[in-house]
Amino acid sequence: MQNETIQIEIAYATPQRQMILESTVPADITPREAVIQSDIDQYFPEIDKQACDIGIFGKAVRPDHKMENGDRIEIYRPLIADPKEVRKQRAAKGLRTKKGGGKETQDDEKEQ
Repeated sequence: MQNETIQIEIAYATPQRQMILESTVPADITPREAVIQSDIDQYFPEIDKQACDIGIFGKAVRPDHKMENGDRIEIYRPLIADPKEVRKQRAAKGLRTKKGGGKETQDDEKEQ
């Protein structure tokens, strides 16, 4: 299996730009090693290839995950806001979430 290779993709996106790099790598490579060997940081210098969160097709993977031909490694950006905290803040204001409950805006209270 030493000379065996697989085809993978490495994907990263910002609100302004997205990129998918195709790569041929050794079959026994880990997802982290594949990211480190890629030149994705040439296009997105903000990526810390050693520490960024990664997954395959939207699911987090273990460091020893066995890659398969056709896998797409996704590099995830850090969250801007903690979703739990945002929900707490909305609830404290009594604002409605997309699922309902509460009033839609502060102005709704005046109309009733």
